[in-house]
Amino acid sequence: MPTARKTRSAASAPAGRPARRRENLAGYLFMSPWIAGFLLLTAGPMVASLYFAFTDYNLFNAPKWVGFDNFTKMFDDPRWQKSVEVTAKYVVIGTPLKLLLALGVALLLAQSRRGQAFYRAAFYAPSLIGASVSIGFVWRSLFSDGAVVDRTQSFFGWHVGGWVGNADWVLYCLVALTVWQFGAPMVIFLAGLKQVPKELYEAAEMDGAGPFRKFWNITLPMISPVLFFNVLLETIHSFQIFASAYVVSNTACGPADATLVYTCYLYQQGFRNAQMGFASAMAWMLLLAVALVTAVLFWSQKKWVHYEEGAR
Repeated sequence: MPTARKTRSAASAPAGRPARRRENLAGYLFMSPWIAGFLLLTAGPMVASLYFAFTDYNLFNAPKWVGFDNFTKMFDDPRWQKSVEVTAKYVVIGTPLKLLLALGVALLLAQSRRGQAFYRAAFYAPSLIGASVSIGFVWRSLFSDGAVVDRTQSFFGWHVGGWVGNADWVLYCLVALTVWQFGAPMVIFLAGLKQVPKELYEAAEMDGAGPFRKFWNITLPMISPVLFFNVLLETIHSFQIFASAYVVSNTACGPADATLVYTCYLYQQGFRNAQMGFASAMAWMLLLAVALVTAVLFWSQKKWVHYEEGAR
């Protein structure tokens, strides 16, 4: 009997291998459009841009190898330094405000009330259309001289003119636009709030805990993984701002470079000045900066993110 089993196993093994090969081939065949798209549209351009970052390339002549010249020139460029300053200011101000508003609205929507589905959809809608060019034109019209925002603030005695033409206020116009798009993190917060056990709140109420203590000692620790995810995602998105800054400033990234975010200056160098080598070096510096910020966030989560099973 053992000899018969071994004979059947040996006979079935060769028959099973062609079937598995056919299944693998079919899987790769179905994956081939994605693989081709990844190689041609993502991996290929990334490798090419890494090479161009070390060359003097103007899109018209052959690339000339210059080593680290683009990177050293970058740190000596005052407009590059200005773009880093503007982007950092936008990330530091816009991201926390957006997340605070998203969390506040999620806390309100987590309670059972009439028309809840409508409010969720209404608050989420700006996240779907906020990054479009058309909304950028609308936003520029709202914050221009003599427009709705200007007339409203003048009615209350605050005469600063339109924000778009004011170098001191135009960046806050972009911050207001990103805060208005709080719907996506709000939905994620709402999903996290739904997972908090109600028994914890009931036990806290029996101990005499008020709303603030319940929020600080129960809600925040329980949704800290969701909070970490939103902080990470929105921080990365903030570093990538381009369309709103480009459209609101009427393609000038101004006035006085007030909205010269990093990607806007990268676009100017690459496609207006035809300095594709310098622009590629800027792109890789942005990638390194985002990777560094991401690493810091992952390191910091050990101190404030709490998981149910203690896993980090």
